[in-house]
Amino acid sequence: MDLFRTKPISQLQEEASGHVLKRALGPWNLTFLGIGAVIGAGIFVLTGQAAANHAGPAITLSFVVAGLGCFFAGLCYAEFASMIPVSGSAYTYGYATMGEMVAWIIGWDLILEYLFASATVAVGWSGYFNAFLAEMNVYLPAVLTSAPFTVQGTHEIVRSQLCVNPATTAIFVDAVTHGKIPLDQCVQAGGVIMQGILNVPAMVLIVLVTILLVIGIKESATFNNAVVALKLLIVFAVIGFGFFYVNTANWSPFIPDQLVDASGKGIFGKFGWTGIVAGAGVIFFAYIGFDAVSTAAQEAKNPQRDLPIGILASLLICTLLYVLMSLVMTGLAPYKELNVPHPVFVAIDHAGPALKWLGYLVNIGAIAGLASVVLVLMMGQPRIFYSMARDGLLPEAFGRVHSKFKTPYVATIITGVAAAFISGLFPIGILGELVSIGTLLAFVIVCFGTMILRRTSPNIARPFKTPFVPLVPILGILICGYMMYGLPLDTWLRLLVWMALGMLIYFGYSYRKSKLAQK
Repeated sequence: MDLFRTKPISQLQEEASGHVLKRALGPWNLTFLGIGAVIGAGIFVLTGQAAANHAGPAITLSFVVAGLGCFFAGLCYAEFASMIPVSGSAYTYGYATMGEMVAWIIGWDLILEYLFASATVAVGWSGYFNAFLAEMNVYLPAVLTSAPFTVQGTHEIVRSQLCVNPATTAIFVDAVTHGKIPLDQCVQAGGVIMQGILNVPAMVLIVLVTILLVIGIKESATFNNAVVALKLLIVFAVIGFGFFYVNTANWSPFIPDQLVDASGKGIFGKFGWTGIVAGAGVIFFAYIGFDAVSTAAQEAKNPQRDLPIGILASLLICTLLYVLMSLVMTGLAPYKELNVPHPVFVAIDHAGPALKWLGYLVNIGAIAGLASVVLVLMMGQPRIFYSMARDGLLPEAFGRVHSKFKTPYVATIITGVAAAFISGLFPIGILGELVSIGTLLAFVIVCFGTMILRRTSPNIARPFKTPFVPLVPILGILICGYMMYGLPLDTWLRLLVWMALGMLIYFGYSYRKSKLAQK
């Protein structure tokens, strides 16, 4: 039963009052942190891929499904964040309600959510950055802007191959479809087949963000606020101007027929209603920003009041923008052409010369906006490590705070190095699915934790109370669980392998080093 020893709420609250991190964030900062993380990969990267591969124009409904699951989970997060204002987010909530081993599972799972997510977004950022340079006739070598691995067929990871223009060293793109020229047509088009080496721009972005996060939370938040204001203006511009150029024929059929295999059996997750569910599971990754807000609990000025505001306000604003943006994108361009690293730019390009000026702004907004997503996600991961180290579940070094900057600098640097290598080596498709299943699992556990704590500690002070318990947590569990069900089998297998590795570390190190066990 030692595996399920819980950490008393009173102890967590005492730790929150005696923390060493700098309290510098108000409700606007927290809301903008949430928007900074949410408005990014979902709009600028994953929307096009989920539409092309899973839901078609009905990706809009995928956002509605994902948004509902997030809303219910967000209400549970808000209650926990106001009651236990400690860095650590779902990890800390699990420790207080379901015990140490469950908390470790969540903490290990959150590495998928934050560390892998920051790497995923950095890969998307690289795609927009390269497209922006190409507009100015500046081409980086394709082998240094592409990962050495890619996804073949459905989910098999293989060595990547690129059709490269020998004159510019850029990837050959079809002028009509804006997609990469197939390898079997590469030589006829005058290209050369080459092997990707590293995605260097993505790695450089991670390094720069790591430096900023080490310097200070206030400086990071100020940078994020400016970037969020810029990308919101651009998102509003795309929605407002783009609606005038929508071709409604691109929305027909709104829900494409389900694809079938050689035996005539429907393929789950490939269009039809199952495609909407699968699409929701993939783009659910885009919503992790609101729970990243809770990782900054010990740096909020008034966490009991400001954390629920930041979590719920950012979630509601971003869900509305996602729905509108996905309608515009699939209305401007056929959904099959959006399976590229920069789908918004491709959609705008379909509107013709009239919106060409907006295409430049989209690239600028995506470059700046995706950088802010990486910033917020990489802010969250070190604070999870910080909390786990203070509990003894990770080595003490992860909990060290810089004497001048008051940031968990060792955990931040370790996170940055790991994220840089992941973003340089792996493609966005496989990273996005891993992040989605990790996020969904964390949300399910937080919803469970809300119901458990209502039963075990009904009289504890709750500055924000989740309404309609247990209905809201149950709906959150069901929706998030259903979206997990819609993810591919390969993604589940990778999650199981990841969790098995985590359990080896727990029983080999963390179980024996736990400070709660020593007490």
